[in-house]
Amino acid sequence: MGTSLTAPTAPGIPDSATRPNRAHNPGMSIRHGLLALLEPGARYGSRLRTEFQARTGGTWPLNIGQVYTTLGRLERDGLVAQDGVDEAGRVLYALTEAGRAELRAWFTRPVQRAGPPRDELAIKLVMALGAPGVDVREVVGAQRRHVTEALHGYVRQRAEALARAHEHPDEMARLLVLDQLVFHTEAESRWLDICEARLLRLT
Repeated sequence: MGTSLTAPTAPGIPDSATRPNRAHNPGMSIRHGLLALLEPGARYGSRLRTEFQARTGGTWPLNIGQVYTTLGRLERDGLVAQDGVDEAGRVLYALTEAGRAELRAWFTRPVQRAGPPRDELAIKLVMALGAPGVDVREVVGAQRRHVTEALHGYVRQRAEALARAHEHPDEMARLLVLDQLVFHTEAESRWLDICEARLLRLT
């Protein structure tokens, strides 16, 4: 896989390499991501961790504890089962029929967007409006500077991935993630424009 995705880390940038995106359920993403990686055949925990991070371009790093905790829950729910050990003595996990059915269902059902996400930046701006001694316009300005920097970084990484895509087909997964990051960040920038305009009308 190509190089990992990187970006400045601060509140409000979805899917940052070290800050989780609060707009989705990361637990469900890991759960079903591991099921998808087990579909071709049995895997041990550290291999699943490596393959998950490679498949997602390094955007959502996992620690090995998350992997084994999730595998334990999948096993408890009857979606995976231990399938012996490899030659190095590592426990292998395999999909059950129920796991395959759940994976097929996950791929066919849409990701729900009905509930509003608990976004840290939105909460910060709302709280800043009523906080003594805080200029909410300065909060917006600081976020805008970070968003601009992050967007430039994502666009640069996307261009680099596009340049390698012909020789490295596995860059396609990284490109999909980078496209999402670019569009999320552009949307946040537009939202900040609206916030700034509303604040100007109130002053």
